[in-house]
Amino acid sequence: MKISLWMTGCGAALVLGSAPLHAETLRDALIAAYQTNPTLNAARAQQRATDEGVPIALADGRPNSQVQAQYTENFLNPANAFTAPERSLAGTLSLNVPIYSGGSVRNAINAAKVRVDAGQADLRGTEASVFSNVVAAYMDVIRDEAIVGLQRQNVSVLDVNLQASSDRFEIGDLTRTDVAQSEARLAIARSDLQTAEANLIRSKEVYIQLVGKVPGELEPPPPLPNLPDAPETAVEAALGNNPDLEAARERVEASNFDIRAARGTRMPQVSLFTQGNYQNFLGTLGSNLFEGSFVQQQSSASAGVQLTVPVYQGGRPAAQIRRAQAVSGQAIEQEIAVERSIIAQVRAAYASFNASMQVIESSQKAVESNELALEGVRAENSVGNRTVLDILDAERELLNAQVQLVTARRNAYVAGFTLLAAMGRAEARDLGLDGGVLYDPEINYERVRDRINDWDSDRDPVAQSTRTVDSPAQNAAVMGPPEE
Repeated sequence: MKISLWMTGCGAALVLGSAPLHAETLRDALIAAYQTNPTLNAARAQQRATDEGVPIALADGRPNSQVQAQYTENFLNPANAFTAPERSLAGTLSLNVPIYSGGSVRNAINAAKVRVDAGQADLRGTEASVFSNVVAAYMDVIRDEAIVGLQRQNVSVLDVNLQASSDRFEIGDLTRTDVAQSEARLAIARSDLQTAEANLIRSKEVYIQLVGKVPGELEPPPPLPNLPDAPETAVEAALGNNPDLEAARERVEASNFDIRAARGTRMPQVSLFTQGNYQNFLGTLGSNLFEGSFVQQQSSASAGVQLTVPVYQGGRPAAQIRRAQAVSGQAIEQEIAVERSIIAQVRAAYASFNASMQVIESSQKAVESNELALEGVRAENSVGNRTVLDILDAERELLNAQVQLVTARRNAYVAGFTLLAAMGRAEARDLGLDGGVLYDPEINYERVRDRINDWDSDRDPVAQSTRTVDSPAQNAAVMGPPEE
């Protein structure tokens, strides 16, 4: 069944707040990246190039024909060549039909077909990777906007605290030390705000790089469905569905066909041939020394079977076989490496997701507790039981808890999506991006696979991705609520 990321239902939604009206959604960002991201469009073009490997391999087993024409002017003839023509026009038509090539052509065709399957799996992997990056960029913007908002609020609060401390110092209610502590905390808060604003600008620019447009007001993402309940379940799903692992397996199979194709170069080859020749001396064949008429044109035709038995090729076939075997060994090891990487990625993402969920729960409690603590410290300070430093510490602890909560929500969502991607469940069809926008690589493969016209070609390519050179440099503005 299709797994829709945009489904509705019960469960804990990993969001950073309530959804605003008329906001840009994560689905909007993914669709924009799906249509205009240059990395994804380049991967599709690469797959179209891979598709052409099949008709190229098929061409080696098909008949081939050629025509040759030659016009000759004899400026100097031998002295005794009394009948030599002054000029001639010759033409040759030949046809060659391969019958047996020792299995080289057949195995090369099979290897090309398997590489098409591997390329399609690679394209799925690229798609999932781009989507994972988009999700991370989307969540980074939401996180950094929230942190900037918290830091600005903190600066405003500390500014009020400093003003209050200065006023109380003027009337002798506080010491110079209390004012200095307030000034120090305000300076640190402003520094933290500058860092947060720089992080927000960077996140926006990465978003533009991936999605191709400036982020608007981003709506909190929907819940992630069908997450596994154990790392073993996630690993099992990944080993069966991960596109990168599928591509690696296909390459191992293709390399085995390459070995067989290389071995075929040592085998006899059989082909049928036919050839026709025509020559016209353009009325210049003959001599004044001999009477009689000379035929000024001649034709010939022949057909037969040609057997080619390789005897010695300088060691080339053996070298080709050894090279194919080495490449096959490389493909086998790379498959294991990909498998290891996927297992580690799945387990790490699962652990990160669970840890982030626990951090969310703890941070939420910390925020609530620190809010109560700050309220109590302020009340106690008003009756002289708490110092200004106690208030500043309470405010700092609340801010830290709020930032940790926002960060944990971002980390949990990104880890959950990364886990789905590693399990092979984060592609366009899985995310519900269908509706006429999906790219099907099989369509192009079916289109070009059996083409035999030498003069057939496509139009010269034009860019499918959008450029961002005209996008404005980003600032640290936080999008406010949308206008009704």
